[in-house]
Parts: sequence; structure tokens; C-alpha cells
Amino acid sequence: MSDRRSILLTNDDGIDEPGIAAMADALSAVADVTVVAPAGDRSSCGRSMSSEVTVTERDRGYAVDGTPTDCVVAGLAELAPEPDLVVAGCNEGANLGAYVLGRSGTVSAAVEAAFFDVPAIATSMYVPVGDVSFADVETTTADFAEATRVTRYLVEHALPAGVFQRASYLNVNVPMDAGSNLPMEVTRPSRRYEMDATREGSTIRLHDRVWESMDPETMPDPDGTDRRAVAEGRISVSPLVAPHATCHHESLDDLSSAYPDPPASTSADVNY
Repeated sequence: MSDRRSILLTNDDGIDEPGIAAMADALSAVADVTVVAPAGDRSSCGRSMSSEVTVTERDRGYAVDGTPTDCVVAGLAELAPEPDLVVAGCNEGANLGAYVLGRSGTVSAAVEAAFFDVPAIATSMYVPVGDVSFADVETTTADFAEATRVTRYLVEHALPAGVFQRASYLNVNVPMDAGSNLPMEVTRPSRRYEMDATREGSTIRLHDRVWESMDPETMPDPDGTDRRAVAEGRISVSPLVAPHATCHHESLDDLSSAYPDPPASTSADVNY
């Protein structure tokens, strides 16, 4: 009997992108990998879900005309049932900070796996763009070497170490550095949030100002956060839990207890 793990691999950039190809190649050395990924780019779609999707078999795996969440549900229910792990990535572009956790398709795939009680790893690569537009950045499989290396390491060691006894999934972010062995840091998501919008006639443009300041000398993100770790050249691993936790709040208890009964209806209140 084989002791190799089984992995459902997905992403949000699409099945033809170099990040998922690099990840599939790296993980296939230590696990049986089934790729179930969107047929095209579904970045930043969060946990959007379809009621019906079309599946096409490709050389690499299954291409789903849907979202990363669709891929996880279809994969766990039909295409690759009972894997040991779900891996999402490698995403081209970082997924840093608490505010992206509900926005990222990569992270959302890991969250969906958690609701199936399957541990998951979401891996993304921070690509510093400088004066170049992110849309103009072109990557190759070689650029994902460190991201796939750390993911393979976690695939091999996180389960036996008991990491997923407390964490539902790991959000991993790796600086783009194909030639270096970078240190790893366990982090928490940064709480920094700098979204705003400007109106030009009938158009409103939304701006994410966070990415305008990634200089570790001036950025406000504190030590221990994912964004600071990556900006300073370290691999960030955030152990996260799904579903979201609730908190006891006495003031809300008081409001709940005081919620009044509806007034008695009269004939004047009835509409025909």
C-alpha cells in the first residue's frame, strides 16, 4: 500500500498558468495530485459559486468553467474525493492582510475545503512590480521555485506535526525569488486597510492604496504580520480557522432580550 498523500490542486489564475503547473510538478514528487482548476482567470472572485459548471479533461487535469470554490466542491464531491489535502496556488500575486481573505479566489478555495473538514494550503507569490503594471508582468515556472518548495515542505510535514488539529488552513505568501532559500515566519494577517474611491463623471474608480507602500522602512504594518514578513524578504505562513469565530457580547445580549413583540395588528393595518 502506498504511503503517498493525495492532493486536490486548484487555483484562481486558471489551469493554463505557470504557477499551477509548477505546483503540480513539485507536489507530484511526493503525492498523488489531481488538478481541478478554473478554465480561465477567476482572480479576486472570493467564494463565488455556480449552480452548474462544465468540466473538460485536459492533459494537466480537469478544467472547470467556474470559480475556485466550484472547483473544490466539484473536486471533493466527484472528481478527486477524499484527498488528504487541498492546495490552492501558486497564485501570481500576494494575498496579504485580513481584508483579502474574503476576496481572494486562492484563499477562498482553502476556506471551502475547510468546510469539508479537509485541511488546506493556499500559496501565493508576492511579485514586486515597481513602475511596471502588474498586468504586464510575465512569469515562468522557474519563478515559482521557492513558493513550490515551501508548499511541498508543508505538505510533507504539517499533517504529521498536528498543525491542522488547530488550524483549518494555512495562508502562505512567498517573495518572488527563484534563487534563494528564504526564512519562514509564522504570522498573523495585517489589519491595514487603505481602500478608497474617486468619481469621474459616471465612473467611480476603486483604489487599493496598500500596495503603493511596500517599503519596509516606511510601511506601517507591525512586526509579526504577513505583509511585513514578505516585504522584508521572508516567507509568511498564517495559520487560520474557518468558519469565523463568534464572540460573547453582553450589550448584544441585552438588545436581544429587549427586542419587543410586534404591535397587535388591526383591520387598518391589513392591505388587500
